[in-house]
Amino acid sequence: MDKKLHLETLCIQAGYSPKNGEPRQIPIYQSTTFKYATSEDMGKLFDLEAEGYFYSRLANPTCDAVAARIAALEGGTAAMLTGSGQAATFFTLFNIASCGDHIVSSSAIYGGSYNLLAVTMKRMGIETTFVDPDCTEEELNAAFKPNTKAVFGETIANPALTVLDIEKFAKAAHAHGVPLVVDNTFATPINCRPFEWGADIVTHSTTKYMDGHGSAVGGCIVDSGKFDWTKYPDKFPGLCTPDDSYHGVTYTERFGLGGAFITKCTAQLMRDLGSVQSPQSAYYLNLGLESLPLRMRQHCANGQAIAEYLQSNEKVAWVKYCGLPGDKHHALAQKYLPNGSCGVVSFGLKGGRKAAETFMKHLELGSIETHVADSRTCCLHPASATHRQMTDAELDAAGVGADLIRLSCGLENAEDLIADLEQAIAKV
Repeated sequence: MDKKLHLETLCIQAGYSPKNGEPRQIPIYQSTTFKYATSEDMGKLFDLEAEGYFYSRLANPTCDAVAARIAALEGGTAAMLTGSGQAATFFTLFNIASCGDHIVSSSAIYGGSYNLLAVTMKRMGIETTFVDPDCTEEELNAAFKPNTKAVFGETIANPALTVLDIEKFAKAAHAHGVPLVVDNTFATPINCRPFEWGADIVTHSTTKYMDGHGSAVGGCIVDSGKFDWTKYPDKFPGLCTPDDSYHGVTYTERFGLGGAFITKCTAQLMRDLGSVQSPQSAYYLNLGLESLPLRMRQHCANGQAIAEYLQSNEKVAWVKYCGLPGDKHHALAQKYLPNGSCGVVSFGLKGGRKAAETFMKHLELGSIETHVADSRTCCLHPASATHRQMTDAELDAAGVGADLIRLSCGLENAEDLIADLEQAIAKV
């Protein structure tokens, strides 16, 4: 596919080119296995000497076509779908870090990712140092250790809504010989392409804007193909030395920088851990991708309008949205997200927790749910739901104050959404 094509065209055309008489839409290959004429033919697949499919836990034609479309959108060389965004984050980091290794991460990341790094991967012997995304270059460089294997952050953090200074983090990562991994879920490649700013690997929870309709859970990993693992063979032996679990293949030698990371991730981690995305879910995801540019424009327009309304309401104590000129991260948003960020707005009411609880009870259009980045507007008061086990002091320490309300603006008419907010706030 011509890389000069615009993103709107890639969302429709990339990843799948039907031949004469073949289905126009990506087919759903709802099969666990694939038939071959001889054992020798299948053996070439197991030796990674030929392309093809033998078991859908490792790879499936539907999933591969959709992954290729996302790779084209991000400007990457290879991609793979996973069963969830959490799986995408874990597979990416575990593909290069193992027991005894270390990761540097922004502290402003999704709570599930924070727990994955701080608790679960720590139990596996992988330590993480968390740094404030607004830290100085000196503070960031001080977080690295000789055994650091990767740097991780989110383009737009969920739910803190901080904007990552990708160039700053990429510069530090590369100075220490490790890749920068960026979760680009909230921005999507429509509003930010992290590879253009120095990132090396991008992850997504495709459950969010890419699917866009709350239809299917999924994740994706995209490799830029730019990080040279072979410059640091001692740091990344899994990619630069023979893999005894796969007939002694050396991934960088066999597949080059453009394919080594994703091939290893598939051949090792998906084989052993099996967090596969189903062909049916990939099909739903692809339908969402086709309208992604149109939807992102509406999400951003609604987010901006509602953030401005909230900022003007006398009962609102604060608003967090990088599209607002007075926002702490407005300058970074102008640099990395000039066409808009996302539709998620965080705010607090002057009455604190009690006011938030009253507000939530009177919402009509906004649906109370844990989901976010959906075609339907959804709202969450974390202190009453996902974080209800924490004290107010613990909530403040986690950056999710007792008054915080997370509003994910859908595709409805902005005037209707504002009217709903207005009547709910009036009850406070």
